[in-house]
Amino acid sequence: MKKVLIITYYWPPSGGSGVQRWLKFSKYLPEFGVEPIILTVDPKYATYPSVDTSLEKEIDEGIRVYRTKAKNPLDFYQTIRRKAAPQSGFSGEKKAGFIDKIFRFIRGNVFLPDARIGWNPYAYEKAKQLIKEFKIDTVITTSPPHSTQLLGLRLKKDFSIKWIADLRDPWTEIFYNKELFRTKWAEKQDVKMEKMCLESADEVVVVSKAISDSFIQKYPLVARKMNIIPNGYDEKDFEGIHKKSTNDKIISYVGNLGSQYPVDDFLKSFSNLVKDDSSWKVQFVGNCHYGVKKMVDNLDLSKQVEFIPYVQHKEAIQYMMDATLLLLIIPDVAENKGILTGKLFEYMATDKPIVFVGPNDGDAAAILDEYGKVLWGLPETSIKLEEKLKLINTSINQKKFSRRELTKQIIQLFS
Repeated sequence: MKKVLIITYYWPPSGGSGVQRWLKFSKYLPEFGVEPIILTVDPKYATYPSVDTSLEKEIDEGIRVYRTKAKNPLDFYQTIRRKAAPQSGFSGEKKAGFIDKIFRFIRGNVFLPDARIGWNPYAYEKAKQLIKEFKIDTVITTSPPHSTQLLGLRLKKDFSIKWIADLRDPWTEIFYNKELFRTKWAEKQDVKMEKMCLESADEVVVVSKAISDSFIQKYPLVARKMNIIPNGYDEKDFEGIHKKSTNDKIISYVGNLGSQYPVDDFLKSFSNLVKDDSSWKVQFVGNCHYGVKKMVDNLDLSKQVEFIPYVQHKEAIQYMMDATLLLLIIPDVAENKGILTGKLFEYMATDKPIVFVGPNDGDAAAILDEYGKVLWGLPETSIKLEEKLKLINTSINQKKFSRRELTKQIIQLFS
């Protein structure tokens, strides 16, 4: 059986959508004659945006997982500030005070390309050992954190391997970089690293056409090796989960909701909707920006809106299944046309109508248009809502976004 080394910072017990991409690929690779060998960080030395221990149950007993130490500068931040490390480059934080601005500056100008680069020396030594021990000729690096791609660059120089660089998000143009007070020098260094990695990799994989177009525009040499393999859903995650018997009318948003997510217009429309039909409720399931709660209070919606803290993945799917409508919001940031979260495909797997707030000419909108069951914004009256729900239909072949089908695409890059 062919062996491939997958280098990923995020792996269970880390939670969130990022960890699931290669957790799911690894789950199905053995079916196609490929043995995944995982190299990740030891949770004792890691900084995760969220923890989901339930995902550990999805790791097949036969999969070899190797964990290493890491130096973690974010530990210092957590000690000084007495709070968890910021998510997504401080994008979900409140307005920065003086001390936070200092931390942001240090993060953006000292730790390049990101603050998890302290894992690289340990990961590199272990990767060398694994490549020799298992005679590995294919290495996959997946990011963020984009510092992981530097491991692939170094291993490519030192070994005769095929290197596949998988990028789930943009690199230098990631939306939260503008929060980090970067100097021109830091920006140039980051671009230099991005260029070296993309041009040196044997194959580059991204999750959306917009991200692909952006990279190719900057680095034309990448075009010949660019592959678009989106996130998806795992059919097995939905086995045994059914909608609970209830007459509640619920609109659910499942996932993190940061300050860049334009929830204003949705809440204003919902405010008008409940004046017409007070039986409707909204659930925000996951880490939510403090400003959303303030907005809800200002609109006098506290009785109609429920905030549910981060839940494990299986429970998150239950909330999706229990909803009447699902809410999908794309952040209002630069390059947002290429944002394709795993949540989009899990939403489609429920076969429920989706209320979409985001760019109408983006990759998510194109897929939703094909899906058919989509409301482009929330109607403000129950009559308009019912009329629109009668008109929507499902036309897409959802199976093509199953994790198993997507695994078939990834293995074509191994030869």
